[in-house]
Amino acid sequence: MNNLYLEVISLVERLHRQFLEVVKLELEGLRVHDINNVQAMMLFNIGDAEMTVGELTLRGCYLGSNVSYNVKKMVENGYLGHERSVHDRRSIHVRLTEKGGRLRDSLSAMHRRHGEMLSQATLNAADLQNAGLTLRRLERFWIRAADLVQRAPPQFAPAPAGEPSRSGPNPNRSDFGPRISSGD
Repeated sequence: MNNLYLEVISLVERLHRQFLEVVKLELEGLRVHDINNVQAMMLFNIGDAEMTVGELTLRGCYLGSNVSYNVKKMVENGYLGHERSVHDRRSIHVRLTEKGGRLRDSLSAMHRRHGEMLSQATLNAADLQNAGLTLRRLERFWIRAADLVQRAPPQFAPAPAGEPSRSGPNPNRSDFGPRISSGD
């Protein structure tokens, strides 16, 4: 089971990278050079909504990217408009500009093309539905696992590399004070 689990983790990572490569090629085909693939997917995820940078972060999967930096670049290149929140001056709301809307429409067309191409591949709607179900279950598992790690008492936390484990039948009792003998 452990090997299958690790294989799925690796596959998810590779799929994400491959998808970003497809987006990059789409941008090159459109002769769009002032936005990168990660920024383009952020733009796509904003869609018709107006949202804060924090909401955008929660909506997407932007590994290895600084969302604030990417938003700044998209504003500079005319894909996003932005304004400070009236209620919280620290919060910035972003929305697509006309230029951003045109690119979002092109990305939507790419997704539609891919959807049509799937019927020619060995994938069908049931396959995608099952994959989505499995990935959502894995996501929920990771959310629960992260929550458990954050709430674990120190004695149950994993030992740093190189230190002996404190769990098992003979834990190091130095955390509990001196051992008291009954004199037997």
